Amino acid sequence: MKIIALNGSPRKTKNTATILKEALEGAKTQGAEIELINLYDLNYKGCVSCFACKRIGGQSYGKCAVKDDLQAVLRKIEEADALILGSPIYFGEITGEMRSFLERFLFQYLTYDENHTVIFDRKLPIGLVYTMNVQSEHMKLVGYEQKFKNTEDMMKRFFGVAESLFINDTYQFDDYSKYVSSMFDEKHKAQIRDEQFPKDLKKAFELGTRLVQQTL
Repeated sequence: MKIIALNGSPRKTKNTATILKEALEGAKTQGAEIELINLYDLNYKGCVSCFACKRIGGQSYGKCAVKDDLQAVLRKIEEADALILGSPIYFGEITGEMRSFLERFLFQYLTYDENHTVIFDRKLPIGLVYTMNVQSEHMKLVGYEQKFKNTEDMMKRFFGVAESLFINDTYQFDDYSKYVSSMFDEKHKAQIRDEQFPKDLKKAFELGTRLVQQTL
């Protein structure tokens, strides 16, 4: 059994990566082989609208035909038993790398028939992890939660099983005094890091264990 996590953050040791690693540890306790891939290490772009994945009788039907660093990742996912996607939220959106990945990942399986049929032919449990510096109340107020729940619903349609994990009010800087950051209360941020983030790590661990159990 293989579980892959994709880190859509440019940072490999901070909030998103730490949460993903803990989710993988949860999967590992259930006997899964685990792998973490950092998208910012790869050279790729989003969908280029070549439509090779939809060409009737084509060699790449149902598969992205673009030959770059992402192609090997897409093939790995086809052989995986579950997938975890993690991204920080920048300007209310996932990172550009994660967005480009999703274009390539999803479009290859979506047909243009009258039913918009998805041709991925098995269940693939998906975990969606979002980290952000805004508090949960603000996330709901500005519509982030509903936006990302829509992504969860789309993943369920494509792959059968999906769930989201929101990590709020994250600690961003090692030393807030070095940055223009007066909108934040550093003491509050440190308290959240020390008291809430360990709870978030526990949720991530449990997410990893559930994803494995849902493959059985």
